[in-house]
Amino acid sequence: MRKSKTFYNVFIPILVLSIGLVIGFGSYIYSSTIRSVADRVGESHQSLITQIRNTLEQKIQTIEYAFNTYSTTKSFHEVINNPLTERDFETYRELNTQLNYIATMGLDGVQYSLISLNQNWRISNGSLSLLSEEERDELYEQYIDKASKGLYWVKTDDGIRFIHTLPVSSQDKQAIALSDISLQTLNHTLQTKPETSVYILNKEGELLYSAQTKTDMLSEQDLRLISEQVANEPLTGKMTVEIATGDSVIALYAKSDYNNWTYVTLLDQKEVSEALATTRFGLIIMAIVIMLLMVILAYLLSVYLTRPYRKIQSSLAASPEPMLRDEVDWIIRSIDSIVSEKESLEHLIELEKPKLETQFVLNLLQNRVTREETEKSLERFGYPITSSTLFVTMLIQLDSYGEGQVSDKDVLLLAVNNLVQEIVPEPGRLLPVVLNERTQATVLLFDKGDATDMRKQILQYAKLLIKSAREYLKSSISIGISLPYDDALNSREACETSLEALYQRLNLGKESIIFYEDVSTGISGPILLHYPTELEAQLFDAIRLGDEQEVSRSLYPLLADMMKHSLNPMNLEVTLIRFVNNLIQLEQLIGVEILLTPSNANLYHRLLDTRNPEEIERILVYEVIYPMVRSMKEKTNQQFRSIADKIATIIRTEYDQDLSLESISERLHYSPNYLSSIFRKEYGTTFSEYVMNYRLEIAKKWLVDTDMTIKDIAERLRYQNSQNFIRSFRKKEHVTPGAYRKMKLER
Repeated sequence: MRKSKTFYNVFIPILVLSIGLVIGFGSYIYSSTIRSVADRVGESHQSLITQIRNTLEQKIQTIEYAFNTYSTTKSFHEVINNPLTERDFETYRELNTQLNYIATMGLDGVQYSLISLNQNWRISNGSLSLLSEEERDELYEQYIDKASKGLYWVKTDDGIRFIHTLPVSSQDKQAIALSDISLQTLNHTLQTKPETSVYILNKEGELLYSAQTKTDMLSEQDLRLISEQVANEPLTGKMTVEIATGDSVIALYAKSDYNNWTYVTLLDQKEVSEALATTRFGLIIMAIVIMLLMVILAYLLSVYLTRPYRKIQSSLAASPEPMLRDEVDWIIRSIDSIVSEKESLEHLIELEKPKLETQFVLNLLQNRVTREETEKSLERFGYPITSSTLFVTMLIQLDSYGEGQVSDKDVLLLAVNNLVQEIVPEPGRLLPVVLNERTQATVLLFDKGDATDMRKQILQYAKLLIKSAREYLKSSISIGISLPYDDALNSREACETSLEALYQRLNLGKESIIFYEDVSTGISGPILLHYPTELEAQLFDAIRLGDEQEVSRSLYPLLADMMKHSLNPMNLEVTLIRFVNNLIQLEQLIGVEILLTPSNANLYHRLLDTRNPEEIERILVYEVIYPMVRSMKEKTNQQFRSIADKIATIIRTEYDQDLSLESISERLHYSPNYLSSIFRKEYGTTFSEYVMNYRLEIAKKWLVDTDMTIKDIAERLRYQNSQNFIRSFRKKEHVTPGAYRKMKLER
């Protein structure tokens, strides 16, 4: 039976993990076993090399002690200084007996020799021989002159030799005691195995004895390196040494604290490998068996784990997705298909639900639903309506559009609607809606209780909405709030009372929060209490002149005065109607067409329907007055220049007569203020300054060209006295008239 991809996705990781664990665990056991066997073999070799050190050191100490003891006896000195011959049989026998005694104390098979340097004889292995002078000198040079010590051991071709120059305590050496230990004797004494390498090094690291295998051939340099490295180590131990060939060897050593010899043996890797052969075979068999078990276990576990996938696949067999060997992928694709269909249906439902909910709230506010429809809709949309629920209708209108234009009003209302949804929690309201092109509406829900707490909660919502609109939308809003009511079907009446509350923001200004209960009594009084006639006259004069700066200075105080003195909204409506009528009359007088165009035909309705003071101001300023000013400015530019030129001509021809703006205005049939504004606008100076400057120019000409006195000039130019003339002249020319005449005549 072919297995699915899911089966192999489970089976292969489990199998790989299991095999990895077996290999890792087996490797750990094998490495631990190697270390254990190596330690055990090392301990055996360490015990061997320590035993060799103790055995040989004991024999050497015995030999050295025997010779040291004998060299201090009186008989020794007599024998050394006595020339032995064949006739000195007793002396020879005694000396030979002494050497045999020393031999019994030391090692078997050691050859002992005693040489007298004074009498030139030698006893070796019981035989007596005489030394020639050459042999004596050679011995003296070899063992006394070149030696720095009186007792030492050296390596020979056949073994090692003990040299003891006598007497010990004297610099004048008279005899030499030699003990030759052969390799056979050493091998027999040390009981070394043929496959075991043993090295004996003296204090200087020189090789005294070696019993080495064919595979363990260390050079003298290697041995000296080992001696140097173990010099500061404990008496026994183990260390890894890099030898001259570049290989690493494990050396086990034992140092003698008697003569500082170092006994070294090498750890045979072959011996360790042979000891591990059985263990290695067992580990391999165990690993194979465990791996087979792991394969079976992984198979069974994979079958068990993939069984739910097969059940799910069987359950989804009716899915439109074609069956695949990859069960998980097929299941995921099938589930995705089901989820996609479900999400599509839910999406359609969610798309339609806000529309239905919005339409229901609009119908409720406009009283277009029955009680039965209202109850069903409230339940269907999940609103927590009970017999103790109170409703409050909150309406929001824009005071200003911030950085946007009037055309952005719909977008801003939608943004305000979103703010309400974020700020007022869902359990405390119906769905917020945009009621019309000017108003956003929200029906708030409260439980019957303390009216003060309800008002505080509403006030908190309103303040947060105003703050959020200011910060995020850069615009201002006002909020009207109805009286609480307990029947949802009364929402239309509540909406009307909220609108009536918002009507009062004409008096309260922008960003107002108005409760209907606070303004329901209203303010009674006459329809028109005040109209700013003088401010209107100043504005109309500025319009006639086409002076935009003067219009700005006059317009805003006029509008502020209208708002300030209109305590009742009805008063403001009457004031606005009168102001628009006067603007229409002014327009007809000056011959421009702004208010009478088709685009402004509904101006009255727009102003009366607007509850926002800033919007009223914007309509009047930017759609009526500024267009009138610009139109009048274009029309009167040439007329103003002509009138100003006439005034200038009168001044230049009648400068020596009494001139005033009032007299000229009578001649030209204009008001003095009007002429003053025109003249200043065209010539950039006032009428009186122009007259004074022109007369001073005439005075300068008369001072130079005539002999008229300063008094006569002042009288001709209509100054009250000469001092006034002198003061005016000096103020402009920075010199007196007399000084000016003198200065000009001297040139």
